[in-house]
Amino acid sequence: MNTPETTSSPPEQQLNPAQQAVVEQLGARLEERPLFAEDLRHHLRSALETAVEPLIETLPPGQDLFLAKHQLGQLHGCQTRYLHEQEQEFVWAVNIARGSIVHKAVELAINWRREIEPPVIIDEVLARYEQDSSSLGDWLQGCTEVERAELRSESLDAFTKYLECWPPLRPAWRPVSESRLRSELCGGRLILSGRADLTLGVAEGHRAGKVIIDLKTGNFSPLHTEDLRFYALIEALRIGVPPRLLASYYLDSAHFVPEAVTEDLLMATVARVADAAAIYMDLIHHKIAPTTSAGPQCRWCDLAETCETGRSFLEEQPSW
Repeated sequence: MNTPETTSSPPEQQLNPAQQAVVEQLGARLEERPLFAEDLRHHLRSALETAVEPLIETLPPGQDLFLAKHQLGQLHGCQTRYLHEQEQEFVWAVNIARGSIVHKAVELAINWRREIEPPVIIDEVLARYEQDSSSLGDWLQGCTEVERAELRSESLDAFTKYLECWPPLRPAWRPVSESRLRSELCGGRLILSGRADLTLGVAEGHRAGKVIIDLKTGNFSPLHTEDLRFYALIEALRIGVPPRLLASYYLDSAHFVPEAVTEDLLMATVARVADAAAIYMDLIHHKIAPTTSAGPQCRWCDLAETCETGRSFLEEQPSW
């Protein structure tokens, strides 16, 4: 979405207002896209490694520190739940699997050469996962008919809303779904990892051009903004140029929450990652007691029944 032409509707399809709003929100002319310093990647890497290397050195030999958005959110949020989950085997559920199904459906839709029929694509995604050997495939093979029906219904609803709200993605916009992001620092002992729901555009030289989008069901959370900032940092460390724009898109309300990327934003994210690493080290070395924080995530927490903080929060909620 790098040229003025992207602000007009494709001749073969008239866009509805929600789809046109997406084009207008995400498109930018070349002169509108920011230039970043040539040494930005070095500056970010140096700042993060300087803060984290002394902490990494206290890890046992052969042990690395892996940070993804989920760990960052919990280390800065409910550390009690974080420590609990480190001791538990991951378990799939409908609300967790739905995101994977919808994101894979979007990926197929981007590259689908026939007419897009949402039920057909959702069924294709479910069938593909059921046939593979991943943990999600194992769960789908063993889940109840009720769980599978709920998963299909909720995934179809979210995917249909995506198609209603988003224009067909042109190849010239460089659309990529489920884009993996990774950066290794401190001699490979600090690993930052993420996966963007959708990316559009590409950097040209040191001029930013990429847009990173997270597709969301449900309501806004400040954590969603922090997740995207983390992706922007990984992208800057990876190729030396950050994305020009980050955006959470809420399918239920057809609402964008965009944020332009700046060097100050990236440096603030470096500090957040470094703070999370320090918290992690303090927790595993028992230098601090874990904090407990309540929020919507309490709905799916294994500790909800015994956690006074979480139980009180849930009891105060009129409905979800």
